[in-house]
Amino acid sequence: MDAAETLDAVREEAGTELDRLGSDKLLIAATGADLTPAAVREAAVTREVGVANGLSGWADDAGAASEAFATAAGAARDRADRIDADPGDPDALADHLQTVASTDARVGAGLVAVPLIADRFYLQVVNFFVNEADEAGADTFRDLRADASDLDPARDALSTLHDEGRDVARDAAVGAIEAAYADYAETLEGMGLDPKPIC
Repeated sequence: MDAAETLDAVREEAGTELDRLGSDKLLIAATGADLTPAAVREAAVTREVGVANGLSGWADDAGAASEAFATAAGAARDRADRIDADPGDPDALADHLQTVASTDARVGAGLVAVPLIADRFYLQVVNFFVNEADEAGADTFRDLRADASDLDPARDALSTLHDEGRDVARDAAVGAIEAAYADYAETLEGMGLDPKPIC
């Protein structure tokens, strides 16, 4: 299984969770139902700071992946600096990243899962600011989405792993997505909302 096949496997295994994380209920969960521009920006900067802190902590002892983690952490900090808000407490994804131990698993959780989740998150943020008639805000978050969802660092890091390592990375990516989804679902259920789409 090469890098591209690994990414495809993650998308397939975690497809349901990713689809639901891209629903219009996502910001309700992320903001505690405070659907204001300030709360949405706070949720976005909180995610980026959590990712940056997680990945920067891995860069010193990750061997061949050190540069990839350092670069991704720096990019997350740059995105955080572009969001006009202060971060809140670490979210579930940031907490999960702190539990990932091996370098191979960190490639999956930090470089594969994080961009896949960010793509869904920022889609809803862009839609929010479009609905607010804030085109400047929407444009800013479109740019952030394009950067945050970039999977090229994941492809590069996966290509340095052996087959067994890519299997570990795949499982860790799925696990990180499942952790983010579990928190999303639990939060919505606590509000009396169903995380599953209504057909």
